[in-house]
Amino acid sequence: MYIKVRVATEVKKEVFKRINEDTFSVSVKEPAEQNRANTRVRELIASHFGISIKGVRFVSGHHSPSKIFNIEYQ
Repeated sequence: MYIKVRVATEVKKEVFKRINEDTFSVSVKEPAEQNRANTRVRELIASHFGISIKGVRFVSGHHSPSKIFNIEYQ
């Protein structure tokens, strides 16, 4: 399953919000440096879907605020 995620970094409060069936808005405290924000986004997605972080894979958007992830249920 593919999902689209819009990410905001370095915010005071983390928010994970579902926009529609396959689109999410995520705000994380971590900065967009050394892959810290991307890792935190993957952790939040894995927690939301109740899967391991290994089941959340980047498809595109490593350096962009708009990202696409593949969710693999195990």
